[in-house]
Amino acid sequence: MTYTADWDSLSNYRVPQWYSDARFGIFIHFGIYSVPAYANEWYSRNMYIQGTREFEHHVKTYGPQKDFGYKDFIPMFKAEKFNADEWADLFQKAGAKYVVPVAEHHDGFQMYKSKISKWNAYEMGPKIDYLGELKKSVEKKGMRLGASSHRIEHWFFMSHGRDFESDINDSITKDSLYWPAMKEPEDHYDLYAEPTPTKEFMEDWLLRTKEIIDNYHPEVLYFDWWIQEACLKPYLREMAAYYYNEMEKIGKVGVINYKHDAFPFGVAVPDVERGQMALAQPFIWQTDTAIGRHSWCYTIDNEYKDSEEIVCNLIDAVAKNGNMLLNVGPKPDGTISDEDKKTLLGIGKWLSENGEAIYNSKPYRVAEEGPTKMAGGQFTDKQKINYTPEDIRFTVAHGNIYVHVLKCADNGEYIVKSLGTQKDAASSTGFSGIIRGIKVLANDSPVTFERKDDGLHLKTDYKSDMPVVFKIEML
Repeated sequence: MTYTADWDSLSNYRVPQWYSDARFGIFIHFGIYSVPAYANEWYSRNMYIQGTREFEHHVKTYGPQKDFGYKDFIPMFKAEKFNADEWADLFQKAGAKYVVPVAEHHDGFQMYKSKISKWNAYEMGPKIDYLGELKKSVEKKGMRLGASSHRIEHWFFMSHGRDFESDINDSITKDSLYWPAMKEPEDHYDLYAEPTPTKEFMEDWLLRTKEIIDNYHPEVLYFDWWIQEACLKPYLREMAAYYYNEMEKIGKVGVINYKHDAFPFGVAVPDVERGQMALAQPFIWQTDTAIGRHSWCYTIDNEYKDSEEIVCNLIDAVAKNGNMLLNVGPKPDGTISDEDKKTLLGIGKWLSENGEAIYNSKPYRVAEEGPTKMAGGQFTDKQKINYTPEDIRFTVAHGNIYVHVLKCADNGEYIVKSLGTQKDAASSTGFSGIIRGIKVLANDSPVTFERKDDGLHLKTDYKSDMPVVFKIEML
């Protein structure tokens, strides 16, 4: 169908089957902020806020901001070892089905070839069409390319450099990287924050988004927060209709990821940043999180999550009808850190053995059981959760039930309470199916089992440092 720029028309949107089936994608934060590799990807903002550790670090390391500003990192951003084919190969080995590089972050530097601004990676820094090269390599490996835009926050992102003598005050024309550098809202979640972005800035945001759509046709279009501002709603409607129509022209259905109810429910796919849904949902949603615990971009002192932690989070999300978009932060030379690689390859090994229970799967009528629950909401992944052999998640696919035990038991014995003997024939939540057989999915090893009143009892000799998946085949 052809969409028009109104919520009624856009409510006819349906999430494509490929996205519901994919379940796992890769996010990439790579840009100028990778050069200082300090604190996090908000360095461009915080280096201009007096009293912050970024401000002090910058003065000590590079000199006063009036002499060395954020734009002066651009010649240092060479990405001389960037190899899109190597990245795509790694992401494929990790088991990803889609890849979403940051096309433009809050700093205003475009990581693609652009006619709108000279401040882009094709004309400056590495002088490559980063987004274009990744598209070719990712699609060659059978994955789908997306793109993320964090541009809207650039309205205020560089504003603190106006408060003292810095290079931001040298030029705030539209041709400047730093434009418009307007006052930052005191409350980022105030939907009517003043000063409201101007028509000129919002039209520039829309043109940049359309340029990405026209030139790269990303199959996922991810937006960071702050697009929920009231003044932006007409532009969101126009953008969504344009995107869905343009993708339809090439025979595809695009996916928009959003946060904080920026779109009416059902128009796009909601995203939870660094967090999960507490309960299973009847709709497709996404969690975006990072291997790095403290930063989305590469930093020299980051802490990295291991593959076990990520796989547990992935299982929890999929059991609740969610996808996971997992971020890596490449180094400024274009290489991916050994820590990121180790985690990605660990995830890939587990998925190569257990992907049948993840890809193309759906939630079971019971999402989970056990004493350890995943807290709902954003920014809840700061600490690793220590699961027990009683902590179980469920998925279904191919006519089978998959029981994901998040922690392997030392004695190889498990009780799945949700699959015990049916006591109440009138109950709609009990289990009365006929089990034909059960095996460990990773290696097809047999499992002895017995259904009792208190649950399905399983016994296996299989041992692993990763979550264990039991494949229950039904008669």
